[in-house]
Amino acid sequence: MDERLTAINLSPFQLRNMLKTVVIIIDEYFDILYVNDAALAMLETGVKHIHDRKFYEFFLENGIERSTFEAAMLHREDFSETEVQLFFKDGRCILTDITATCFEAEQQRMMLLEIKQIDKQKKIAQETMQYAQQQAAKELVRGLAHEIKNPLGGIRGAAQLLEKELINPEQKEFTQMIVDQSDRLRSLVDRLLGPNSLPEMKWINIHKVIENVRTVINADTMQEIEIERDYDISIPDVFVDPDMLEQALLNIARNSMQSLKSGATKNALIKLKTRIERQTVIKGKRHKLCALISIIDNGPGIPLELRDTIFYPMVTSKRNGSGLGLSIAQTLTDHHEGKIDVASYPGHTEFTLHLPIKQGHE
Repeated sequence: MDERLTAINLSPFQLRNMLKTVVIIIDEYFDILYVNDAALAMLETGVKHIHDRKFYEFFLENGIERSTFEAAMLHREDFSETEVQLFFKDGRCILTDITATCFEAEQQRMMLLEIKQIDKQKKIAQETMQYAQQQAAKELVRGLAHEIKNPLGGIRGAAQLLEKELINPEQKEFTQMIVDQSDRLRSLVDRLLGPNSLPEMKWINIHKVIENVRTVINADTMQEIEIERDYDISIPDVFVDPDMLEQALLNIARNSMQSLKSGATKNALIKLKTRIERQTVIKGKRHKLCALISIIDNGPGIPLELRDTIFYPMVTSKRNGSGLGLSIAQTLTDHHEGKIDVASYPGHTEFTLHLPIKQGHE
């Protein structure tokens, strides 16, 4: 084995560039001295534009924890950190594991950075766990909703019978209040139970559905929020229920609108984007092609404490919100064997629907 490895004529430079791990060397002034090909891909730049640039120049002001690197360089201490989010100036955000090694060369302090992107692995693990938790929460809510719904009918009926026996009009007001509140609770329970009709699937261009959504939210915002489109017109027709898909997108878009308004976002923007993704895994099943529909806003972002539970019923950060919009959107997406991904940080929140693109025989 050793002889065969020795026979492979690869230079150390070639080996470094074959690594999928990002390798960056910086000096004590944080000037970039060396990058491998994986680093160029992550920074989305070329060799000619990388040298004599500060490592921090590629990130937002709060896009990287500068103090950690500065302290390590000052005290010549190595460190490793897991699940570090890096926020780039071009709007990207990636999840990484970082290892920093300090050393001296040519009487100068330097640091070797090894950065491994872990978005996909983390995402798959989170999806599996969150889907199980969400299904358990939905089943619990459905069970409670049915238990509430049955007595409500009896309370409403008893109030109506009592009203017929009453002579005093003032007393009838109380029975009518019982009926009205019973109806309100019944409506809430029906919404908690979610859509109770089967999808009516048909072949359709998803951009027609998205344009309907754009028309509605454009009218709702009264020009306070700019609506931007970025469509991939090469996406083939998909087999969906147009009404259900439109409702799911509207629920997400209205969530974005409320976030922008409550955060008093300047230059408020909602972007509607479509793309194609290959070899997508949804709930353990691999799909050759998926249509991606993204709704992106530049609002304050989803509060950290809600990010793992935003699709649960009755979970909301809004004062007058019901917490059902996103839960219903996910239920409607589930009817299409799809999923919804979320990426959020201050100034950027992106909901992405993944819809499998099926062939005619499927």
